Amino acid sequence: MKNFFFHPEAEEEMKASAAFYETKINGLGDKFLDEIDYALESISVSPEAWPIYFENIRRFLLRRFPFGILYEIIGDSLYVIAVMHLKRKPFYWEDRLN
Repeated sequence: MKNFFFHPEAEEEMKASAAFYETKINGLGDKFLDEIDYALESISVSPEAWPIYFENIRRFLLRRFPFGILYEIIGDSLYVIAVMHLKRKPFYWEDRLN
């Protein structure tokens, strides 16, 4: 299993999205985070299985929520660049690469 580290804004996106879902239905925020955990575990097992989205950035699509996890393989680690909503600005996260 590979180690993950998050861009601070990606971690904030994840937490804010979970909080938003929790305000809609009690427990839905936890289900969102469970889906994130499943995604990270899947990515960790086979990081190169998910398609390249932009340059060397790969994207994993969540099953139950309209989100994608953008990540980069860096040595033995995986760098999560964004936990992005699929219906919003598609390349808002590009400045995180610099």
